[in-house]
Amino acid sequence: MAVQLPRSFSERMRDLLGREYEAFAETYGEIPHTGVRVNTLKIPVEGLQRLAPFRMEPIPWCPTGFYTAEGARPGKHPYYHAGLYYIQEPSAMAPVELLGVMPGDRVLDLCAAPGGKSTQIAAKLQGRGMLVSNDLNAERTKALAKNLELCGARNAVVLNESPERIAAAFPGFFDRILIDAPCSGEGMFRKDEDMVRQWDESTPAKYAGMQRDILQAAARALKPGGTLVYSTCTFSPEENEGSIAEFLAGHSQFSVVPAGGTGFFSPGFPPLPGTARLWPHKVKGEGHFIAVLRREDAEGADTMAGTPPDGPSLPAAPRRENSGRTVVSRKDKAQEGRSGGRASGRNGSRGRNAAVLSEDGMMAAYAEFAAEQLGWQPEGFPILFGEHLYMSPLPREALDGLKTVRPGWYMGQVRNNGRFIPGHPLATALTPQESRRSLSLAGEGAEAVSYLKGETLSIPADRLRLAPGAAPKGYVLVCIDEYSVGWGKWQDGMLKNEYPAGWRWT
Repeated sequence: MAVQLPRSFSERMRDLLGREYEAFAETYGEIPHTGVRVNTLKIPVEGLQRLAPFRMEPIPWCPTGFYTAEGARPGKHPYYHAGLYYIQEPSAMAPVELLGVMPGDRVLDLCAAPGGKSTQIAAKLQGRGMLVSNDLNAERTKALAKNLELCGARNAVVLNESPERIAAAFPGFFDRILIDAPCSGEGMFRKDEDMVRQWDESTPAKYAGMQRDILQAAARALKPGGTLVYSTCTFSPEENEGSIAEFLAGHSQFSVVPAGGTGFFSPGFPPLPGTARLWPHKVKGEGHFIAVLRREDAEGADTMAGTPPDGPSLPAAPRRENSGRTVVSRKDKAQEGRSGGRASGRNGSRGRNAAVLSEDGMMAAYAEFAAEQLGWQPEGFPILFGEHLYMSPLPREALDGLKTVRPGWYMGQVRNNGRFIPGHPLATALTPQESRRSLSLAGEGAEAVSYLKGETLSIPADRLRLAPGAAPKGYVLVCIDEYSVGWGKWQDGMLKNEYPAGWRWT
């Protein structure tokens, strides 16, 4: 059934589009396009094309994006649980492609939940550099953290902060910043009728005010020569060209980089034809606006907030304390990280562990596990939140005072008996070669679904892949067609299931 559009919205769109309005209006009687984006942190594009049990048609503006047919249900396959792809609206893949992320970049995704664009950035970084993903809504950061964990991101930090506080903590620091701004959502009316019901004539002006503040903060966090991409999923000029034109008028060091070179985007409205618009009657996707901005400060000019051009000074290696490792203990926060699905911190203390194990003892327990199970030590700045250990791309000083949901790659938890329990996100980011014990289940077989449902499996020892000298008993990295999905614990022919309850197949 066609979407019933508000009359005032239809009248405004008729004024904007003129003779194109009828073609635009007809799209509201069509079924929205669906897509998946290959997670190249885990699998190359051609690898998923070979394995996927559903038809994939290339999306022209995203080399890792593919349309899926109606009824394909890619979320109901073990490959989804292995993080091989992210289900994403096709137009929403465009902003990150225009951001131009390269491995080694420092990237900020300022309005990141639920995480689609952050996972796209993480794949482009390929484990190098860092990603700081932020959302102001604490509840939405749970989905953001989970999606980053599912895709296997090792170098991502998740914050729940205001843009202003992030800019104050990281002035002139980031190479690239994405603002997928909160907006009136007019471009999603066909996909989400709730957005139609929430819309009225005052909605665009309300969001335009928020967007101005976010742009101001992002400008302070971007380094000279850096790139900022601003995107919305709305049509209103006041939230799109209007917000950018007002920002440029007050920030002479920024300029628009023409975004229309793909051949699939329409130019923005004057005075900013170098921006891009995706119209649902012209592309197979929902409505989007994108502006690419470059910051080019004059040589020797003062940067915003009077900070050095390279941003805050961060140590090149962890500061040595006690056992020689950087450790943060926060008595007011303990992370429920083992499940991976509980992304937010909670108030509380470090519990019984604090009375039993010192920080040195907890780090020693982790080191023993890493040597026995991994055979190598993951890189990063070790950060302890209570008894929970993370490897962060940032040292502890950089995160002090910020609402930190995930300071980095979650390694696991140290129990009060000195045992280290590996976290689910540790498993999802590993390859079989990085674990001394692994097991691969067939993606089209019943065992994979049984594992994802949390069931115990009967597995003879000769099915385990063991590194030289490794005994079969212990933690096993469980994979689906060689792509990691979680932990199991093997003993006497039985694989105890360690797949988190909150992630299980339903």
